[in-house]
Amino acid sequence: MPRVFAKPDTLNDLNSQFNQPALTQPVFLNSVPKCGTHLLRNIFRMFVPVAQQYHDAFVQIPNLRQCLPAFNPAKPMLSWGHLLFSDESALATQKVVQYIIVRDPYDWVLARARFFLSDTFQGQMDHLKGGRIKINEMLNMMIFGIYQKAPTLQEIYSHNAVAWLGTGIKLVRYEDVITHLKKLDTPAAEQYFTELLQPVLVNGCLPEDWRRRIELGSDRQQSGTYRENLAGISAEIPDELPDMQKRLVEYAAPGLRHILGYY
Repeated sequence: MPRVFAKPDTLNDLNSQFNQPALTQPVFLNSVPKCGTHLLRNIFRMFVPVAQQYHDAFVQIPNLRQCLPAFNPAKPMLSWGHLLFSDESALATQKVVQYIIVRDPYDWVLARARFFLSDTFQGQMDHLKGGRIKINEMLNMMIFGIYQKAPTLQEIYSHNAVAWLGTGIKLVRYEDVITHLKKLDTPAAEQYFTELLQPVLVNGCLPEDWRRRIELGSDRQQSGTYRENLAGISAEIPDELPDMQKRLVEYAAPGLRHILGYY
Protein backbone atom coordinates (compact mmCIF):
# COMPACT_ATOMS: atom_id res chain seq x y z
CA MET A 1 0.00 0.00 0.00
CA PRO A 2 1.51 3.38 -1.03
CA ARG A 3 2.15 5.83 1.78
CA VAL A 4 2.17 9.64 1.74
CA PHE A 5 4.23 11.46 4.35
CA ALA A 6 3.09 15.10 4.45
CA LYS A 7 3.72 17.72 7.10
CA PRO A 8 0.52 18.47 9.08
CA ASP A 9 -0.90 21.98 8.84
CA THR A 10 -2.05 24.38 11.56
CA LEU A 11 -5.24 25.64 9.90
CA ASN A 12 -7.59 24.25 12.55
CA ASP A 13 -5.93 26.54 15.08
CA LEU A 14 -5.91 29.52 12.71
CA ASN A 15 -9.59 28.95 11.95
CA SER A 16 -10.55 30.22 15.41
CA GLN A 17 -9.30 33.72 14.51
CA PHE A 18 -12.39 34.24 12.38
CA ASN A 19 -16.14 34.22 12.82
CA GLN A 20 -17.38 30.98 11.26
CA PRO A 21 -21.12 30.79 10.49
CA ALA A 22 -22.55 27.27 10.44
CA LEU A 23 -22.46 25.36 7.15
CA THR A 24 -26.03 24.80 5.92
CA GLN A 25 -25.46 22.12 3.26
CA PRO A 26 -22.88 19.38 2.64
CA VAL A 27 -19.97 20.45 0.42
CA PHE A 28 -17.61 17.95 -1.17
CA LEU A 29 -14.32 18.95 -2.82
CA ASN A 30 -13.70 16.14 -5.28
CA SER A 31 -10.67 16.17 -7.51
CA VAL A 32 -8.33 14.49 -9.90
CA PRO A 33 -5.24 13.58 -7.82
CA LYS A 34 -2.44 16.17 -8.08
CA CYS A 35 -4.74 19.01 -9.15
CA GLY A 36 -4.56 21.31 -6.14
CA THR A 37 -6.74 19.31 -3.77
CA HIS A 38 -4.97 20.58 -0.65
CA LEU A 39 -5.01 24.18 -1.88
CA LEU A 40 -8.79 24.26 -2.41
CA ARG A 41 -9.42 22.29 0.76
CA ASN A 42 -7.35 24.70 2.85
CA ILE A 43 -9.02 27.78 1.39
CA PHE A 44 -12.51 26.40 2.07
CA ARG A 45 -11.51 25.37 5.58
CA MET A 46 -10.99 29.02 6.50
CA PHE A 47 -14.70 29.68 5.91
CA VAL A 48 -16.19 26.67 7.73
CA PRO A 49 -16.23 25.81 11.47
CA VAL A 50 -13.70 23.10 12.31
CA ALA A 51 -16.49 21.04 13.86
CA GLN A 52 -18.12 20.86 10.41
CA GLN A 53 -14.97 19.75 8.61
CA TYR A 54 -14.78 16.03 7.90
CA HIS A 55 -11.26 15.06 8.99
CA ASP A 56 -12.03 11.40 9.58
CA ALA A 57 -10.83 10.29 6.15
CA PHE A 58 -10.00 11.30 2.60
CA VAL A 59 -13.11 10.16 0.71
CA GLN A 60 -12.52 7.54 -1.98
CA ILE A 61 -14.40 4.54 -3.37
CA PRO A 62 -12.78 1.96 -1.00
CA ASN A 63 -13.94 3.86 2.11
CA LEU A 64 -17.08 5.51 0.70
CA ARG A 65 -19.55 3.60 2.86
CA GLN A 66 -17.64 4.53 6.01
CA CYS A 67 -17.59 8.18 4.91
CA LEU A 68 -21.32 8.55 4.19
CA PRO A 69 -21.81 10.75 7.30
CA ALA A 70 -19.83 13.43 5.44
CA PHE A 71 -22.71 13.71 2.97
CA ASN A 72 -25.59 13.79 5.48
CA PRO A 73 -27.73 16.90 4.75
CA ALA A 74 -29.09 16.80 8.31
CA LYS A 75 -25.55 17.37 9.63
CA PRO A 76 -23.74 19.37 6.90
CA MET A 77 -20.00 18.85 6.57
CA LEU A 78 -17.17 20.06 4.36
CA SER A 79 -15.32 17.03 3.00
CA TRP A 80 -12.74 16.25 0.34
CA GLY A 81 -11.30 13.34 -1.61
CA HIS A 82 -10.72 11.59 -4.93
CA LEU A 83 -14.08 9.93 -5.54
CA LEU A 84 -14.38 8.42 -8.98
CA PHE A 85 -17.73 8.31 -10.75
CA SER A 86 -19.82 5.19 -10.12
CA ASP A 87 -23.34 4.16 -9.16
CA GLU A 88 -22.46 4.26 -5.45
CA SER A 89 -20.72 7.62 -5.59
CA ALA A 90 -23.56 9.17 -7.62
CA LEU A 91 -26.12 7.97 -5.08
CA ALA A 92 -24.01 9.10 -2.12
CA THR A 93 -23.61 12.67 -3.41
CA GLN A 94 -27.20 13.35 -4.49
CA LYS A 95 -27.74 16.07 -1.87
CA VAL A 96 -24.21 17.44 -1.84
CA VAL A 97 -22.71 20.52 -3.47
CA GLN A 98 -19.85 18.87 -5.30
CA TYR A 99 -16.79 20.45 -6.88
CA ILE A 100 -14.53 18.68 -9.37
CA ILE A 101 -11.01 20.13 -9.38
CA VAL A 102 -8.90 19.61 -12.50
CA ARG A 103 -5.59 20.74 -13.92
CA ASP A 104 -4.23 21.12 -17.43
CA PRO A 105 -3.17 17.55 -18.31
CA TYR A 106 0.14 18.88 -19.62
CA ASP A 107 1.03 20.26 -16.19
CA TRP A 108 -0.57 17.30 -14.43
CA VAL A 109 1.95 14.92 -16.00
CA LEU A 110 4.79 16.96 -14.51
CA ALA A 111 3.11 17.26 -11.10
CA ARG A 112 2.41 13.54 -10.92
CA ALA A 113 6.00 12.66 -11.84
CA ARG A 114 7.35 15.14 -9.29
CA PHE A 115 5.18 13.63 -6.56
CA PHE A 116 6.02 10.01 -7.34
CA LEU A 117 9.74 10.75 -7.44
CA SER A 118 9.70 12.54 -4.07
CA ASP A 119 10.22 11.01 -0.64
CA THR A 120 6.77 12.30 0.31
CA PHE A 121 5.36 9.34 -1.66
CA GLN A 122 6.55 5.86 -0.75
CA GLY A 123 5.25 2.81 -2.55
CA GLN A 124 5.42 1.10 -5.91
CA MET A 125 7.47 3.88 -7.53
CA ASP A 126 10.45 3.67 -5.18
CA HIS A 127 12.50 1.61 -7.65
CA LEU A 128 12.33 4.51 -10.14
CA LYS A 129 13.82 7.10 -7.80
CA GLY A 130 17.40 8.29 -7.56
CA GLY A 131 17.90 8.94 -11.27
CA ARG A 132 17.52 5.30 -12.28
CA ILE A 133 15.51 6.18 -15.40
CA LYS A 134 15.42 9.06 -17.85
CA ILE A 135 12.99 11.81 -16.92
CA ASN A 136 11.16 11.56 -20.26
CA GLU A 137 10.63 7.86 -19.59
CA MET A 138 9.02 8.79 -16.28
CA LEU A 139 6.81 11.34 -18.01
CA ASN A 140 5.67 8.71 -20.49
CA MET A 141 4.78 6.41 -17.59
CA MET A 142 2.63 9.18 -16.13
CA ILE A 143 0.81 9.42 -19.46
CA PHE A 144 0.44 5.74 -20.30
CA GLY A 145 0.53 4.25 -16.80
CA ILE A 146 2.57 1.35 -15.46
CA TYR A 147 1.19 -2.14 -15.82
CA GLN A 148 -0.50 -3.28 -12.57
CA LYS A 149 1.08 -0.34 -10.69
CA ALA A 150 -0.31 2.96 -11.91
CA PRO A 151 -3.34 3.86 -14.08
CA THR A 152 -3.11 5.92 -17.25
CA LEU A 153 -3.79 9.63 -17.53
CA GLN A 154 -6.87 8.85 -19.60
CA GLU A 155 -8.26 6.46 -16.96
CA ILE A 156 -7.73 8.88 -14.09
CA TYR A 157 -9.25 11.88 -15.82
CA SER A 158 -12.14 9.85 -17.25
CA HIS A 159 -13.27 8.38 -13.94
CA ASN A 160 -12.37 11.25 -11.59
CA ALA A 161 -13.50 14.19 -13.72
CA VAL A 162 -14.97 13.73 -17.18
CA ALA A 163 -17.59 11.18 -16.12
CA TRP A 164 -18.93 13.73 -13.58
CA LEU A 165 -19.47 16.47 -16.18
CA GLY A 166 -23.06 17.42 -16.91
CA THR A 167 -24.32 16.08 -13.57
CA GLY A 168 -24.58 19.40 -11.72
CA ILE A 169 -21.05 19.50 -10.34
CA LYS A 170 -19.02 22.71 -10.19
CA LEU A 171 -15.88 22.39 -12.34
CA VAL A 172 -12.85 24.22 -10.96
CA ARG A 173 -9.66 24.65 -12.95
CA TYR A 174 -6.56 24.85 -10.77
CA GLU A 175 -5.01 27.48 -13.04
CA ASP A 176 -7.99 29.82 -12.54
CA VAL A 177 -7.56 29.62 -8.78
CA ILE A 178 -3.85 30.42 -9.05
CA THR A 179 -4.50 33.34 -11.41
CA HIS A 180 -6.88 35.02 -8.96
CA LEU A 181 -4.74 34.24 -5.92
CA LYS A 182 -2.02 36.34 -7.53
CA LYS A 183 -4.32 39.38 -7.77
CA LEU A 184 -6.43 39.22 -4.61
CA ASP A 185 -6.79 42.98 -4.49
CA THR A 186 -8.69 43.18 -7.78
CA PRO A 187 -12.46 43.20 -8.37
CA ALA A 188 -12.02 40.19 -10.67
CA ALA A 189 -10.58 38.15 -7.80
CA GLU A 190 -13.37 39.21 -5.47
CA GLN A 191 -15.96 38.14 -8.01
CA TYR A 192 -14.19 34.84 -8.66
CA PHE A 193 -13.95 33.84 -4.99
CA THR A 194 -17.50 35.02 -4.32
CA GLU A 195 -18.71 32.56 -6.95
CA LEU A 196 -16.28 29.80 -5.90
CA LEU A 197 -17.17 29.95 -2.20
CA GLN A 198 -20.95 30.43 -2.55
CA PRO A 199 -22.01 27.32 -0.55
CA VAL A 200 -20.01 28.41 2.51
CA LEU A 201 -20.96 32.10 2.50
CA VAL A 202 -23.70 33.92 4.40
CA ASN A 203 -26.23 35.44 2.00
CA GLY A 204 -23.79 34.80 -0.83
CA CYS A 205 -21.39 37.52 0.32
CA LEU A 206 -17.71 37.34 1.23
CA PRO A 207 -16.89 38.46 4.80
CA GLU A 208 -14.81 41.61 5.16
CA ASP A 209 -11.74 39.57 6.10
CA TRP A 210 -12.00 37.20 3.12
CA ARG A 211 -8.61 38.12 1.71
CA ARG A 212 -6.84 37.29 4.96
CA ARG A 213 -8.63 33.96 5.17
CA ILE A 214 -7.63 33.05 1.63
CA GLU A 215 -4.05 34.15 2.20
CA LEU A 216 -3.80 31.85 5.21
CA GLY A 217 -5.53 28.96 3.50
CA SER A 218 -3.39 29.23 0.39
CA ASP A 219 -0.10 29.55 2.30
CA ARG A 220 2.29 27.11 0.65
CA GLN A 221 3.75 26.13 4.00
CA GLN A 222 0.36 24.72 4.98
CA SER A 223 0.43 22.12 2.20
CA GLY A 224 2.78 19.19 2.60
CA THR A 225 2.21 18.14 -1.01
CA TYR A 226 2.97 21.54 -2.54
CA ARG A 227 5.77 21.40 -5.10
CA GLU A 228 8.34 23.26 -3.01
CA ASN A 229 7.60 21.15 0.06
CA LEU A 230 8.18 17.77 -1.56
CA ALA A 231 11.31 16.14 -0.18
CA GLY A 232 14.05 14.12 -1.81
CA ILE A 233 13.55 14.88 -5.51
CA SER A 234 16.84 14.26 -7.30
CA ALA A 235 15.59 14.22 -10.90
CA GLU A 236 15.56 17.37 -13.02
CA ILE A 237 11.89 17.74 -13.92
CA PRO A 238 11.21 20.43 -16.54
CA ASP A 239 8.92 23.37 -15.85
CA GLU A 240 7.05 22.73 -19.10
CA LEU A 241 6.08 19.43 -20.66
CA PRO A 242 8.30 18.68 -23.69
CA ASP A 243 6.66 18.95 -27.12
CA MET A 244 6.77 15.20 -27.76
CA GLN A 245 5.07 14.44 -24.44
CA LYS A 246 2.40 17.04 -25.26
CA ARG A 247 1.73 15.14 -28.47
CA LEU A 248 1.60 11.91 -26.52
CA VAL A 249 -1.03 13.38 -24.18
CA GLU A 250 -3.16 14.25 -27.21
CA TYR A 251 -2.67 10.73 -28.56
CA ALA A 252 -3.45 9.04 -25.24
CA ALA A 253 -6.47 11.19 -24.35
CA PRO A 254 -7.78 12.97 -27.48
CA GLY A 255 -10.23 15.77 -26.69
CA LEU A 256 -9.52 15.72 -22.95
CA ARG A 257 -8.00 19.18 -22.67
CA HIS A 258 -10.75 20.68 -24.81
CA ILE A 259 -13.66 19.25 -22.80
CA LEU A 260 -12.09 20.59 -19.60
CA GLY A 261 -11.72 24.07 -21.07
CA TYR A 262 -8.03 24.08 -21.98
CA TYR A 263 -7.58 25.42 -25.50
